[in-house]
Parts: sequence; structure tokens; C-alpha cells
Amino acid sequence: MMTILKNPSKILHLCRKWASDLDFMKLILLLPPLLFIVYVFFCSVSSNPFSYLGVSVHSSASTTFSITFANQTERIRHIEELNRSRIAVCLVGGARRFELTGPSIIQKVLNVYANSDLFVHSPLDDKAYKLLLLKSARSIAGVRIFRPQPMPETESQLRVLTAQNSPKGIQGLLQYFNLVEGCLTMIQDYQKQNNFTYDWIIRTRVDGYWSVPLGPENFIPGYYLVPPGSSYGGLNDRLGVGDYNTSVVALSRLSMIPQLDSAGHRQLNSESAFKAQLTTQNVPYLTMRLPFCVVTDRQYEFPPSHYGVPVAALSSRGPLSGAKCRPCTPACTGSCIEPTMSILDKGWSWTDWANNSIELCDAHTEWESGWEKVFDRVAGKKLAAARKRIESLKLDQCVKEFAEMMNKTAHWEAPSGSEICSLGLLNSPRS
Repeated sequence: MMTILKNPSKILHLCRKWASDLDFMKLILLLPPLLFIVYVFFCSVSSNPFSYLGVSVHSSASTTFSITFANQTERIRHIEELNRSRIAVCLVGGARRFELTGPSIIQKVLNVYANSDLFVHSPLDDKAYKLLLLKSARSIAGVRIFRPQPMPETESQLRVLTAQNSPKGIQGLLQYFNLVEGCLTMIQDYQKQNNFTYDWIIRTRVDGYWSVPLGPENFIPGYYLVPPGSSYGGLNDRLGVGDYNTSVVALSRLSMIPQLDSAGHRQLNSESAFKAQLTTQNVPYLTMRLPFCVVTDRQYEFPPSHYGVPVAALSSRGPLSGAKCRPCTPACTGSCIEPTMSILDKGWSWTDWANNSIELCDAHTEWESGWEKVFDRVAGKKLAAARKRIESLKLDQCVKEFAEMMNKTAHWEAPSGSEICSLGLLNSPRS
């Protein structure tokens, strides 16, 4: 053996002899099963597309995912990475109950990640003055408070969209789509002006109440994250989290309509149009339970029918994943929940109620007398103080705070603070 090692020519001679003795027909027959074994091995290794994040992915038959970090070190590492990332928070919609929802958005979304910038796209109405609560946000990149105008309805929009089940018809859908895509335009303009690109975009609603912080497990590169339930034949469009590329597709609600038309989509509501946007552009999406609900003044039948809308009590343990909610004394809890929620159509207004996560309000009438005490107890002292501040706000203080908010905002496009505050504080009731 030592002689062979000392003489390289003998090694070459033995290699040539081994090659000449091979039965190549047998080798060809062996190759396919060998390649199959290699393929199965690599598939098993990469079956979790999030393994590089140090997380495990769990899914149920309803395709709702939950993600668990391998250990606390991995979670901390991911949080640190997110804190180094540029994150745009896109906040859209009217400010009707913003004294209840706004402070929770600041605490549980904006202040969670150090390097996040706020963009607000909201219509001017008699509740817009409540947006001054955003003055305490750490970084405000853009605010646009605009006077709503009727939008032209094109032939492709009339083919693709349906007025059915939309409170304001197709015009209402277009106004909503304009709110969402308008926020994307604000983000893109800001990027151009400052020569950078955001890593992530969080798109949420002005009327969303957050019970706990938005966790790092909800940021999945290459996927667009939405809540489960309230899908109405498509995907829940009340919140989305994605990297920049997936977010551009998801937020292009108006400009994507011609492509949906070309693809043959017809008579879609907001949720089904949203799903079609992602699928036609091959954007993968995940649904994960998220700790927020949409505060509503609308009245709904109780108990809800098969296609009815459940209204969760704000005190529900959650996560509520964008379900409609209000502060109330729950009318349905415990053993009442299963028979009530089981009636709901799972592809329509259904909301995940597993693990006693939800309690229901009787929402067929106006908010109950004394709802303020219910809210203050559930939300805690800080959020209760913000509610009371708006309740007692005077005109001159409102104008002053809007001026301060404008001074700390990189790009401001809105009527004067005096007009916004007068519209709300002089001409209409506070609630």
C-alpha cells in the first residue's frame, strides 16, 4: 500500500483499470433510483421555506399558519434584523373611532420596530381631527388628508367589480382601492426623494384596534401575510404584511384592475379581487391569526345567520384577525359560542373562534350606554386617557397640535389645521 502511495503513476493505472471493468449498463440502471433518493433528501431538508429564519411553520386544514421560532435566540435575532430594516406603515381610512384605535396602533405597531415610518392616507371628514393623536408617533414620513371626489368608473372596472354587498356600490370599492394604492404612491415618492427602498410594508386600517404587538413572526420574505376569516369569497383585506415586492402587487388595487379584466375575472367584491391580484401575479400568500379587530358602528343581526356578520367584544381574548368589534358587555360567551359561530359560512364572514378566543356582542342596536367604561377597563389607563383627551379637546388646542404634527412630518398634504379641527369640533357631535 505504501508503494502505491509513493508512486502516483500506479494510482492512475488502478483507476483506469477500475473504470474499464465497470458495467456501464448496470450504472445506467442504478442512476434513476440514486437521483430520486437525492431529490427526496433535499426536498425534506428544504420543506420548511422559513428554515433560514430559525422558525417552524404549522398549518391546519383551514390553511391558517402559525410560526414558532426555534428558540429565544432566533426570535431576538429576527427582531434585531427587523429593527435594522426599513419598514413603512401604511395607515388608511376614515378616523371615525380613532380615539379608540389610534393609540393602540402607535403602541402595538408603530413603536414596536425602531426603523419604521408612518404614512397616513385619509379622507377629510368631521372625524379627521382625531388624527392629531398620531403626533406622538416616532417618525411620520407622509400625511395626506384629502377631499373625497367621485371617481370615474371605467368599463373594465364595471366588468371586474360588483356592487353587491358593498354599502356604497362600486364607487365605494373604488374609493377604498384609491385609499390603499394612494398610500403606496406616497411610499414610492418618499423612496425616490430619499434614494432608498423599504424592506417591508405594513398596511393596516385607521379603524383597527390592536390588543397586543405585531410580532416578528409575521414578516416572511417572499410571502404576503393576511389574516384568516372574514374572507367573503376571497382573502381578508383588512391588513397585509409583506416585503416590498409582494406589497407593491398587493397594494395596487386600482391599477391591477385592467389585468384582472384581461385574465377574465368578473363580478368580484373587494376580497375576491384582492385574491385575484395575488394569484394572477404569482404572489404566494399566507394566512396567520393577528391580534386586531375593526371597530364598527354598524348594526348587525344577532345572533348572526349563515351569511351574517359576528361582532366581537373588544374584551375577547383573541387574536381576532380583523373581525368586526365594539366595546360591549358580551351577550354570547362560553358554551354559546360554538353553536353560534358554527352556523357561519367559512368562506364568507366566518372568524376563527378556537381556544375560546372570541366573545360576541349583540350588535343589532347602537352601542350600549356606558361603553366608555367598558373600553377603559379593557384598553388600560394610557388608551383610556387618549380617549378622554379627544372627548374634552378644545378648538385652539386641536389647531396647535395639528401644527406640531405638521412640523414633524416629512411630507404634508392636507387642509389647514383650523379647517380640519373646525369641521369636527364646531359642526358635529364628538363620537
